[in-house]
Amino acid sequence: MAVFGVLISNRSFFPAHLVQSTREKLLKALKEWGHEVVTLSPEDTTMGQTMTYEEAQKCAKLFRDNMDRLDGIIVSLPNFGEETGIADALKWSKCDVPILIQACDDDFDKLQLENRRDAFCGKLSVCNNLYQYGIKYSLTQRHTCPVDGEEFKQDVDKFARVCAVVKAMRTARIGQIGARVLPFRTVRYSEKLLQQAGITVETEDFSEILADIEQITDEQLIAEKVAEIQAYGRIAEGIEDVKVLRQAKLSIALENWMRDHHCDASAIQCWDSVEANYGCAMCLSMSMMGEKGMPSACETDIMGAVSMLALLRASGTPPIYQDWNNNYKNEANKCINVHCSNYPVSAFEDVPEIENLDILATTLGTDVSFGALKGRVRPSQMTYLKVSTDDRLGKIKCYLGQGEFTNDPLPTFGGVAVCQVPNLNGLMRYLTLNGYEHHVALVQANVADVLEEALGNYMGWEVYHHKG
Repeated sequence: MAVFGVLISNRSFFPAHLVQSTREKLLKALKEWGHEVVTLSPEDTTMGQTMTYEEAQKCAKLFRDNMDRLDGIIVSLPNFGEETGIADALKWSKCDVPILIQACDDDFDKLQLENRRDAFCGKLSVCNNLYQYGIKYSLTQRHTCPVDGEEFKQDVDKFARVCAVVKAMRTARIGQIGARVLPFRTVRYSEKLLQQAGITVETEDFSEILADIEQITDEQLIAEKVAEIQAYGRIAEGIEDVKVLRQAKLSIALENWMRDHHCDASAIQCWDSVEANYGCAMCLSMSMMGEKGMPSACETDIMGAVSMLALLRASGTPPIYQDWNNNYKNEANKCINVHCSNYPVSAFEDVPEIENLDILATTLGTDVSFGALKGRVRPSQMTYLKVSTDDRLGKIKCYLGQGEFTNDPLPTFGGVAVCQVPNLNGLMRYLTLNGYEHHVALVQANVADVLEEALGNYMGWEVYHHKG
């Protein structure tokens, strides 16, 4: 799942056997949980520890030599630990990755000299030094815990997700296909602020995609994509084969462009250039890419694509992109979320219908509007996130929180969901007072804490965590 650098600390006047046994237990547990480890061996230093100046140098070099592989670093304190050795090793490694600090419990009946740990105290000293050095770090749920217990397993799982989000954000490549939808100044963003954070935007005029489509002549490839579309959802009655064929060629062109430009996610001008100049909607192609791990945001919303990518890496689940759209009756903590839609097929309660756009088709016409997925998002837990660039203040900010997709009755059309959020009015008040967009990215998992740690602590973005 992840590649972790592991630093085992020691303080010389505490029992050495605690270092040796903790190291063995920790490495075994990490391997059993599916992770790979880079750490000093007992041949490199005494018991594979990092304590002295020389050992800190060896640890730093090992991490530095494996810098391109490391997702994060776990620091373990079997006893009080040597805070200077830890801080120096991390500083000299120059590995700008998340760091998790773990400290072992003392057993109440083993506080004698031969078994005493004092890691409870040592963790304070270690974190004080890291704070002084300006090194960012993460903590376990409890101040101290065993290295092979279920609780620490949960800590490591969360930490691995944090690492995945941070790595994705610092190296992300987002494809912008088409110009900003003319009426939506809402989705404007600062490409320069994103680049400063490590996120690159690759732009493409939609005319180039149309030109690419004209070059697609491989009949077998086209037939395979048509078959993929037919198996993806339930195509509505009366839809001509030519419309499915258009979708197939569009999907091939988009997926090829994403691969050729090494993009992780995209934001696409989904109306109305593609309908007017090619003759279909974009939703289906975007949905299929999202299901394959290439999330795509509507209406050229680059910050929506960034939000979707963060949710994907935090959860491992394809995200959804919606509007905060309607109140739900008089229920203060429920609302209706809608889009045309481009949701990944796995998000739906039942097999979605692939049909024409609804609202947009009233002006664009049904002949050019095929390709929307219609259905209801299945009831589930939910995390929402929206990242935004605040150009006025020169910062990247975001809001996030958790709620539910419910099974409440819903007499409307499109890709629809009923969302339940604690103190929903308070959330809407925060969004409107702080200039957030009407779009939101959501995923069917609880990962708000992961995102807060990754985006706030390590990316340095302003985070509002709505808890009701």
